[in-house]
Amino acid sequence: MWKGSMAFQDEAAAKLLSSDLNELSLAAHKLADHAIKLGGLGFGASFFGLIAAIAAIYLLILDRTNWKTNILTALLIPYIFFSLPSIIFGVFRGEIGKWIAIIAVVLRLFLPKHFPDWLELPAALILLVVVAPSLIATTFRNNIVGVVVCLIIACYLLQEHIRASGGFRNSFTKAHGISNSVGIILLLVYPIWALVVILF
Repeated sequence: MWKGSMAFQDEAAAKLLSSDLNELSLAAHKLADHAIKLGGLGFGASFFGLIAAIAAIYLLILDRTNWKTNILTALLIPYIFFSLPSIIFGVFRGEIGKWIAIIAVVLRLFLPKHFPDWLELPAALILLVVVAPSLIATTFRNNIVGVVVCLIIACYLLQEHIRASGGFRNSFTKAHGISNSVGIILLLVYPIWALVVILF
């Protein structure tokens, strides 16, 4: 009789455990559905913002190497400012960015021979992030104004790149034109996706 009640308890415990696991599975499924509905498009905008910022940094590096272009790469600095994900932006806006900025300013002012030319634009970006007023750094960055600025910059850079390459076809067929074209097209993805998220 004791063995029968033990088997009954094991069976009841197994049913209870199975029921709990089913409820947990259902709750996890609902959580995933709601997370995708609420944050899916926003996460995509953050992800594409990171990809766009990396593409802009890549284009800055290309411009500083032997693959010089005729495009105005200084426009990549405000683009990176507006497209950088909030977590990374917050790190550079805090104490770390202040220290980097002060070191860059001291090197530029007192040791200009030891301050390479290729550090001018990255130092300008750090200074821009650190000293930007909160209206620009928080309000404009996180709404349609920043997205429109990024879209205008990306369209202008694409148009200038196509013109400098000698046409649309040449911008995708020349050896170093392909890498620049891909980088600039990646710059276009973030503002277009962010506009879709904001408007819809």
